[in-house]
Amino acid sequence: MVKMTMLLKRNPELTHEEFVKHHIEKHGPLFRQIPEAKEHVIRYLQTHPIQEKSAVIDVDDFDGTAELWFDSVTGLDKVLSSSFYKEHVWPDELTFLDHANTKVTLGYQDDIIGSITELKK
Repeated sequence: MVKMTMLLKRNPELTHEEFVKHHIEKHGPLFRQIPEAKEHVIRYLQTHPIQEKSAVIDVDDFDGTAELWFDSVTGLDKVLSSSFYKEHVWPDELTFLDHANTKVTLGYQDDIIGSITELKK
């Protein structure tokens, strides 16, 4: 399994609230429609910052995260190079994301606390 983690910055023409609404209500369902995603995406999570502040940790000013778990790098490539992604999802990303300031990393996940097996109990 390969995990893509994205630290998202919104298109500066949108408010944070508009970005979150679009990410949840339009982009997520649109991504779900990618035929190759049904075969290769194991999980897709969106996280958006809370208003409450911590007394012990400072956080950066990203507008959200997206975590996508793929069955392999080949599966990721198939999803992100699919015609549906290129014709529908990518153009949508250009409307609400600031790609130049969004950060992406790929990696393998190591469970330290809360492994899938533990969570299913």
